[in-house]
Amino acid sequence: MKYDFSATEKKWQARWEREGAFLAHDSSEKPKFYGLVEFPYPSGAGMHVGHIKAYSGLEVISRKRRMQGYNVLFPIGFDAFGLPTENYAIKTGTHPRKVTDNNITRFTDQLKSVGFSFDWTRVVDTTEEDYYKWTQWIFLKMFDAGLVFRDQALVNYCPSCKVVLSNEDSQGGKCDICKSDVVQKSKDVWYLRITRYAEKLLAGLDTVDYLPNVRQQQINWIGKSTGAFVNFALAGKEDTLRIYTTRPDTLFGVTFMVVAPEHPYIDKYAASIKNMDEVLAYREACAKKTEFERTQLVKEKTGVRLEGFTAKNPISGKEIPVYIADYVMMGYGTGAIMAVPAHDERDYDFAKKFGIDIIEVIKGGDIATAAYTGDGEMVNSGFLNGYRDKASSIARMIEELEKLGVGEGGVQYKMKDWAFNRQRYWGEPIPIVHCPDCGMVPVPYEELPLRLPAVQNFEPGEGGESPLAKIEAFVNCTCPRCGKAARRETDTMPQWAGSSWYFLRYIDPKNTEALADPEKLSYWLPVDWYDGGMEHVTRHMIYSRFWHSFLYDIGAVPTAEPYAKRTAQGLILGPDGDKMSKSRGNVVDPLDIVNEYGADVLRTYVLFMGDYASAAPWNENSVRGCKRFLERVSELYEMAKGEGVTPALESAFHKTVKKVSSDFEEMKFNTAIAALMELLNKIYEVGTLTRDELLTYVSLLCPVAPHLAEEINEKLGNTTLLSLSPWPTYDEAKTVDASVEIAVQINGKLRDVITLPLNAAREDAIAAAKALPKVAEAIAGKTIVKEIAVPNKIVNIVVK
Repeated sequence: MKYDFSATEKKWQARWEREGAFLAHDSSEKPKFYGLVEFPYPSGAGMHVGHIKAYSGLEVISRKRRMQGYNVLFPIGFDAFGLPTENYAIKTGTHPRKVTDNNITRFTDQLKSVGFSFDWTRVVDTTEEDYYKWTQWIFLKMFDAGLVFRDQALVNYCPSCKVVLSNEDSQGGKCDICKSDVVQKSKDVWYLRITRYAEKLLAGLDTVDYLPNVRQQQINWIGKSTGAFVNFALAGKEDTLRIYTTRPDTLFGVTFMVVAPEHPYIDKYAASIKNMDEVLAYREACAKKTEFERTQLVKEKTGVRLEGFTAKNPISGKEIPVYIADYVMMGYGTGAIMAVPAHDERDYDFAKKFGIDIIEVIKGGDIATAAYTGDGEMVNSGFLNGYRDKASSIARMIEELEKLGVGEGGVQYKMKDWAFNRQRYWGEPIPIVHCPDCGMVPVPYEELPLRLPAVQNFEPGEGGESPLAKIEAFVNCTCPRCGKAARRETDTMPQWAGSSWYFLRYIDPKNTEALADPEKLSYWLPVDWYDGGMEHVTRHMIYSRFWHSFLYDIGAVPTAEPYAKRTAQGLILGPDGDKMSKSRGNVVDPLDIVNEYGADVLRTYVLFMGDYASAAPWNENSVRGCKRFLERVSELYEMAKGEGVTPALESAFHKTVKKVSSDFEEMKFNTAIAALMELLNKIYEVGTLTRDELLTYVSLLCPVAPHLAEEINEKLGNTTLLSLSPWPTYDEAKTVDASVEIAVQINGKLRDVITLPLNAAREDAIAAAKALPKVAEAIAGKTIVKEIAVPNKIVNIVVK
C-alpha cells in the first residue's frame, strides 16, 4: 500500500473532528477515565518536541481506554498569564492579550497537526474573564476562611522583572523567569496559609498512587519535623527567646544563641545593647544579600555578638551570649536558634571563629578537631547521662521542659506560607478593596470577575509598583461595605493561581453559575491519571492539592484529593545532549518533523527513544528508523489474505497483545513498540498473515500511530473508526509456545539441541535426544549410567 502520510494524516484528523470521536460525555453507562496532562504555557517560541513527549504518554493511554470501552475525558488548555508573555509584550510593544491569542493559535495548530485525541470543545485559557472569575472566587472563599493575609516581610525581589518572587520561584538566588540575581526587599505581601494544610497534604499522600520519588519530593518539600519549642529567658528582661529544635536532648550542650539580624528584640532592647552601631552596620550588610546567599552552608561565618544582651540556658542554668548572624532568617521558625557547637558543623565553625565554649554531650567523636554529628551515649547532660537511645533522650528532655514550664513538644514545617502576589499587569487582579475605615474588604461575589483593565502602558513601575497603580480609573473606587472612597488592590496573582484548579474547569468549561456543576464533578473526579514533568511535582502539585483540599472542606468538590495517580516523563534533550533552549540553537520544532516524516513517525519516535521517565537526546537517525518501521507496516495490507489465524503466527500474536497491553499500562512504550517491531519481523519471516491478524496488529499500533492504523483499517473494509473499535484480547494459554528448543548434553557437555513439543514426556524427550546423529555417535559402545531429563530445559546422558 503506497502510504502518503501528508494526505492521510489530514484526512483522519478531519474525520475525527467531524465525527466528534474524542468528545467526552458527562453521563454515560461506560466506565469513566479522566486523563490529565500539564497544560502548556503558550510562549512565543511555540512548542518543541519535548511538549510532544509530555503529552504522548497519556495520549496512548487515553486512546487505549476508548478502545477498551471507556468514556474518556482527555482535555487540553493554556496556562497563559505570567511574566514571560508580559516581558515579550513590553519588548515588542504588543499587548499581552494579542501575544497570548497568537501564541495559543500557534500551539493549537501544532497540537492538532500531531493528531492528539484531545477534546477540543473543553479548552480553557486562564486569561479569559469567564475563567479567572472563578480563580478570584476561590481566592475570596479563602479570604473568608481566614486563609489569606497580608504582612510586611523581606521578600525575594527581581530588579529585572520588577516583581516579588516566592522562595520556590527564586531558588539558588536566581529569578525563575529571567535568571537574574534576586535581592531582598521589605514589602507588603499577600500570603495564603498553606501551612494550615500541611498535615492534610501529608496524610493525603497515603491515599493516592504517586511514583515513589514524586511522593518523597512532596514529603521533603513540606518538611515536617518533630521536636520541641524551648523558651530561653533573657537576662534582666521579661521577654524570652523562643526557639524550635529537633534535638532538645542536646540542650546541655547549648553555649550560645543566634538571632536573625531583623529580629524585633534588637530594636526593642537597643538601649541595652552596647555595640548597636556595629549591629546596625551588620544588619544593613545582610539586607543586601539574598536569602540564598545568607543560608549557604559552605561560606565564611560572620556575625556580631550583642554586647549586654544575654540569655539563660533553661536546663543548665548557665548564662550564654547571643549573636546575630546572616544565616538565621526571620521567615524561618522563630527567627532564633540555639547553638550546640559540639554536634553541629555550622555551630562548630561559628564557635571556633568567635571563641565560644564547646561542650560535648554525645560521646563518639573528637570535638577538639570537628563536630560529632552521629549518635552515641549522652554525657555531661545531668539526668540524661547514660542514655544511648536518641528517641528516649528526646522524650525525657521534653518531659523535663514541660515540667519546668520552659518548653513543650512540637511540630514544625519547612514549607512556608505561599507568597501570593505579583506587581505586574498580566495576571488575575486581586479582588480586594482597601478602605480607610473598614480595612481590607472583599469585592462582592456578584461583581466578579474584577476585570483586568485594557491599557496601553503595562510596564512595571519603579520600585516594584504594579502598573495597575497608575490607572486612576481602576484604583479609585467605593468601599463595598460602607460606600466611602477607597482604593483597589493593584497587585495581581502569581501564575500558579490559574493552574491550581484548571482540571476542575475542564469538567464544565462553559458554566457561568459555578466553577463546575456538582453532578459533573461527582462523575469525573478524581482525575484518574495525571502525567507531567518532575519539575512540577512540588510547587504546582502541592499548590493545586492545597486548593483542592480547601474546596473539599467547603463542599465545593466531592473528593479529598484531586489526582488518583501521578506519573512523570523525562526530557527530550537536544541532539547535543543538552537541554533544549532557543539560546543554544538545539530546539527541534515538531512541525519540521511532521512535515518531513509525518505525525505518526514523530509520535512513534518520542515513545520509542528510551525509557519514558528518563531524559534522552534527540537522534535523527532513530527518527528515520521509525519511518522505515511504519513503511513496512503500511505494506502488510498487500500480504494479508483470508480470515482466521496463521498457525505459525498465532502464539506470537497472543504474546504481543499481552505484552503491548501490559507495557502501555506501565508506560514502557519503548518495549511495547519493540514488541510490535519483533512481531513485524516474524510476519515478514513467515511471509503472510490473515486480514484478521492485520486488524489486530493495527489495533495495537493505533494509540501510537493512529493515522496509518486508521488507513489500513479502512482498506480492510471497516467503516467504524479504529480509534473507537475494541482493543484486542489474548488467550493466556496461547501465549505459551507449542514447542521448545532444549539442550542435549553428554556428561554435562552440550552436544546438540532439539525442538520438542512443549511438556513432552520424559521417555519421548530422551528417545528423541538419543536419535540425534551427534548424540548416537557419542554414546555408541559406551555404558549409559544415568539419563536425566529436565522438562522443557535439557536432556543429559551420563556415560562411561
